[in-house]
Amino acid sequence: MTRRLLLEKGLELFEEKGFAATTVDDIAAAVGTTRATFYAHFPSKAQLMRSLVERSNEMLTEADVPPLHSVVESGDRELIRVWLARKFDQWAEIRPYVVAAHQAAASEPDIQAALDQWFDTAIDDMQAGLDRAGRFEPSSRRVRCALAFGELEFFSRRWMRLGWTVDRDVSLDLMVENWCFLLAE
Repeated sequence: MTRRLLLEKGLELFEEKGFAATTVDDIAAAVGTTRATFYAHFPSKAQLMRSLVERSNEMLTEADVPPLHSVVESGDRELIRVWLARKFDQWAEIRPYVVAAHQAAASEPDIQAALDQWFDTAIDDMQAGLDRAGRFEPSSRRVRCALAFGELEFFSRRWMRLGWTVDRDVSLDLMVENWCFLLAE
């Protein structure tokens, strides 16, 4: 329970004050505990953030039915649309995690490595789908996946900073078109 509270309060404080400005003492005090208790659960503030990155990835992938590799393997426009729309809908929930993670990555190489690993894992899943489907030249598959996922990742981070500055449905339609061009056609 204490670990869960440390994660929750840490995330709240990162959202309020930013990752760099939040201290271990701030997090411990918000939970009503001590620095020693914090360190009994996490060796560092960065490790707490890494746990939050892992949680956000779980939140994103728990909802993936079918999973991303199956969506890509199918090449089905409607499955791609449903998968992307679900991601758009998850952005509000994961926003605090992603914003804090990118703030932390600026000063914590371990967090940047975790974000890079998350990105690479998603691309690996997509490539596995293309490999199973046998679509496109093998040498182009990873690039296609990186371009498609990169578009989603960039757009999500922009939304997290600015909100919907463009029409959501038009954005979804165009992203589906791009993903189908890169992954399905």
